Amino acid sequence: MNHQLSNRINSLPVSETLAMAAKARELKSLGKDIISLSLGEPDFNTPDFIKEAAVQAIHDNYSTYSPVDGYLDLKQAICAKFKRDNKLVYNPNQIVVSTGAKQSIANIAMVLLNPGDEVLLPAPYWVSYSAIATLAEATYKEIPSTVESDFKITPEQLDAAITPKTKMIFFNSPNNPSGTVYSEAEYRALAEVIEKYPNIYIMSDEIYEHINYGEPMFSFAAIESMYDRTITVNGVAKAFAMTGWRIGYIGAPEWIAKACNKLQGQITSGANSIAQRATIAALEAPVSKIQYMVDEFKNRRDIVIGLLSEIDGMKCSTPGGAFYVFPDVSAFFGKTLKGYKIENAGDLSMFLLEEANVATVTGDAFGAPTCLRISYAASEAQLREAITRIKDALS
Repeated sequence: MNHQLSNRINSLPVSETLAMAAKARELKSLGKDIISLSLGEPDFNTPDFIKEAAVQAIHDNYSTYSPVDGYLDLKQAICAKFKRDNKLVYNPNQIVVSTGAKQSIANIAMVLLNPGDEVLLPAPYWVSYSAIATLAEATYKEIPSTVESDFKITPEQLDAAITPKTKMIFFNSPNNPSGTVYSEAEYRALAEVIEKYPNIYIMSDEIYEHINYGEPMFSFAAIESMYDRTITVNGVAKAFAMTGWRIGYIGAPEWIAKACNKLQGQITSGANSIAQRATIAALEAPVSKIQYMVDEFKNRRDIVIGLLSEIDGMKCSTPGGAFYVFPDVSAFFGKTLKGYKIENAGDLSMFLLEEANVATVTGDAFGAPTCLRISYAASEAQLREAITRIKDALS
């Protein structure tokens, strides 16, 4: 039989992070002692107070369909959270709760982008941004940055990248994969450029906001001139160790929220009812309740940066947030290591998997082909062992 898949699915790449995680699992099942530093997932358990709220919701029989855009009291809790943490005033009609922040971003792209529209992606960027733009039949353009610029783009670069076709810009701070955090001043300087182009919308992905080591979190929509053009995306996956609960949400201009609600009504309808009830508990708790995780991530970041800096050829910036380091590894390109010819970051990533039994992700997936993403969402012992193995393999 002739398998005729759609052009839509054929145009879509496989997620590199998920592919690397699958390969690591496969090698593990064959008995190899793999340390996986490839997935963007906290290694903590969901805090007990959130689990208890979920159990209570089961006893309270939250077992029927929720409104498509989320329970009203959850949307009110999201509004209160935006006000408390981000100085953003939204009302419940501007909030849409989805099955993970990934669905939130896909909804936004689907309701705003037409075929041929252009999305600007300051690179490095999260792997799914480019795929979601492609799925919405838009084109995307990367704005490159380097380890020397702390993986930040400049206003001049942004201005030079904008064309008459530019419809959206995807910002992400704290950033996956680099851990970079944009300051208020840096975001305001970028906003000054965008002010000249009234037809451009911003998707601001703030999923890592609480995993932040000093630079105060600043939301793009808090810039007055940008509020009506920015869709703020967040969720509970990273800060609350709730990746599998699948809850993301947006704060947006009401007409955009309404469109996302309409789209979601035809695709998934409301997000999981029990997870929504648990999310109320997460968002209403003081942020100090999850500080222990942030402190532990910061401790690991310092250990990992210290150990990587001892490896010749690894060039690191110090991430201000999230739980990744993103070293530039171009010093190894063109070399032959233990019989492996290293031409690019993908080759180096495969070499480390096979030779050091450590799974990382190639920077190609994130629009930064000279880098590797290393997640430090693993125990201190695992991290020390993994980097020792990497050092031995590269020496």
